[in-house]
Amino acid sequence: MPSPDIDITSLEGKAKHIRQKILETLYHAGSGHPGGSLSAVEIMITLYFYKMNHRPQDPQWKDRDRLIISKGHVTPVVYVTLAECGYFPKEELPTFRRFGSRLQGHVHHKVPGVEFNTGSLGHGLSVANGMALGARMLKCPFKTYCLLGDGELQEGSIWEAAMGASHRQLDNLCAIIDYNKVQENGPTNEIKNLEPLTKKWESFGWHVREVDGHNFQELIKALDEFDTMKGRPMVIIAHTIKGKGVSFMEGKAAWHGKAPNKEQLEMAIAQLREGDTR
Repeated sequence: MPSPDIDITSLEGKAKHIRQKILETLYHAGSGHPGGSLSAVEIMITLYFYKMNHRPQDPQWKDRDRLIISKGHVTPVVYVTLAECGYFPKEELPTFRRFGSRLQGHVHHKVPGVEFNTGSLGHGLSVANGMALGARMLKCPFKTYCLLGDGELQEGSIWEAAMGASHRQLDNLCAIIDYNKVQENGPTNEIKNLEPLTKKWESFGWHVREVDGHNFQELIKALDEFDTMKGRPMVIIAHTIKGKGVSFMEGKAAWHGKAPNKEQLEMAIAQLREGDTR
């Protein structure tokens, strides 16, 4: 169980707030990706507000933990989380996807707190492998995390990277799969079924934990377990809901990349404030 010092209620409140800011950011932009951003909220909060060693006022601190956003289109949740941490002013969020703004539609290293440009799916785990291997070679203490989408697990490059990480026994590497089971064009199990997903990762030599990706206690326990890893990388399969928190977005492929209009924004925020997605 997580330490009794951890205020789970506070984290849950932060999740509601961040979901609201994600939707407002998308509304101002008129475009973007709400579905996979809303599904990854608890994962991002647990990493940035509980687990990772990082310094918002010193983004290039050499001993910082690294996070690679392999599903690079979920910039709404990334940018809102970074702003909440203090990497850049929250007032900058309404410039999302505007011409001349550094807050573009896919993560970019010009944004403080972003480690690597991603967007073309399937590359992030290879980059994370390189960072983890580099940390070992340079005897640096930092750990590397990689957030993966489930749809991108259909890319062969992911499994090449998975094999490489296991071969090199990268026990300072943790992959986290946002397993919301819906990709751009429909359910993942209809487009290219991933199951048995746990057995696949185990067969590639990874330590695997399955969790409820919206349950802070389960995420914290799994990430704490990662700290004990010896001799192999770890993957956390986080079962989530695409569009989590907004009834008309939940589980809908149509909301993979579509911004809410004013009426939809108001409905969504009302649901989040009430905590009711029925």
